This record gives sequence, structure tokens and C-alpha cells, in this order.
Amino acid sequence: MPKLLFVCSRNKRRSLTAEMIFRDHKYFSVKSCGTSPQSRIKINEKLIHWADVIYVMEKRHKDIIIQQFRDILRNKEIKVLFIPDKFELMDEKLIELLRDKVSHIV
Repeated sequence: MPKLLFVCSRNKRRSLTAEMIFRDHKYFSVKSCGTSPQSRIKINEKLIHWADVIYVMEKRHKDIIIQQFRDILRNKEIKVLFIPDKFELMDEKLIELLRDKVSHIV
């Protein structure tokens, strides 16, 4: 079962929404985290090791992850979803965007 990690800045809206809408999927597992020190759950080595694919909301999240965890990212795929930080938790448009952008696996 593939393990998907969703990452945004503070893990309070975008990545948490992704975790909430995909968490009961029968074909993959999901977790979420953020890159900021103020994150609900901050990205760490354990989460990176756990993940098969890392989905980030913005390119800057990918850059931060590469800068902080370069040594453990071998064979890790990081995909940028290009979802701006303008949505609230469980926003209908955000859910639609997430489903559309991750539709190749769901």
C-alpha cells in the first residue's frame, strides 16, 4: 500500500484537508505535516522515511524539504501540487483541487 505524505506550511488547512479526505482510502495510507516551526505536525526524518511519495502544496515547500533533508531524500518522489495558501480547512474548492491533482492514484 503506497504511503502519501501531504505537506504545506503549518499543517492546519491544505495538507490537513488532504489527510482528512484521503485517510480512509483502501489503496493507500496518508499523513500530513508542515514545514514551519509553528506547524501542527512538523516535517521530520521519520515522516520522510515513512512516505513513498511526498506531495507539497507549493514549490517553496519542496525547496525547504530538499534543503533540510537532502541526505535522506534518495528515491523519494516530491510532487508539487501548486495549491496556494488561500483556502480554509475543508474548503470545497480545496477538496476539488486536491482530488483533481491527485486523481491519478485515487
